[in-house]
This record gives sequence, C-alpha cells and structure tokens, in this order.
Amino acid sequence: MKHLLLSVMTVSSLALAGCSDQPSAENDMAQSTNMAGHDMGGSNGMTGMGMSAPAPTDSAATKGYKQSMNAMMSEAPAYTGDADVDFMQQMRVHHQAAIAMSETQLEHGSDAEARTLAEQIIAEQRREIAEIDRWLASRQR
Repeated sequence: MKHLLLSVMTVSSLALAGCSDQPSAENDMAQSTNMAGHDMGGSNGMTGMGMSAPAPTDSAATKGYKQSMNAMMSEAPAYTGDADVDFMQQMRVHHQAAIAMSETQLEHGSDAEARTLAEQIIAEQRREIAEIDRWLASRQR
C-alpha cells in the first residue's frame, strides 16, 4: 500500500510538473493571447500544459506516455464552479491517464517491480473510477 501511495504521489507530481507557472518559449504568445482575452476554450486554460507532440525519435514507450498526458489534458471536462463535481470529473480523467501510462509500462517495460506496480495501479484506478462514476451518477452528472 505504501508503494502504491508513493507511486500515485509520484505520478501526480509528474503530471503537475506539466502545469508549471513558467510557460515555454513556444507557448508564451498563446498563453498571453488566451489570458488577455480570457478565452480559455475547451482546454480549461491548460493550453500547452503537459502537452508534447511525440517526436519521430521518441521510443514507443515515450510516445505512449506523451499520448496519455496529452489525452488527459485535452479530454478534461470544463470546470463547473462546483468544487466537488470539478474534483470528481478532473480526477476521473487523471485516473484514466494513470491507467493508460500503466498499460504503456506493461507493453514496453521489463522491470518486474515496475510491472507489478503498473498492474496494481490499473486495478486501483479502475476501482476508483467506478466509485467516481457512482458518485457522479448519483448527482446526475
């Protein structure tokens, strides 16, 4: 359980690292334009955060991890203003990304401990997604 918690915290930290307050040079203009007009589009103001197009030289695993992060950022639902609903909806997308990253690990990784952890993460995240879905359904979300 301690390993699972540590892993979830690590994955969360890495995901949040993509949400740095320091925009990249290529994203400065896009963020300035979006913020100036307050037009955040469907990306919840996360344009460029964690988004990274796979490079031709990326390994298959790196491409998979980038795809997972990009999907999480682009598929996140719009914020509602309800702290509880927003938490549940955003965590659901986050959990889906954790599953996708774990599946990439299982497909391309070879370390036994990492593979075991990936399997545990998949099982736990699926359980938590089901719990989130029940919560959202009970509130007709």
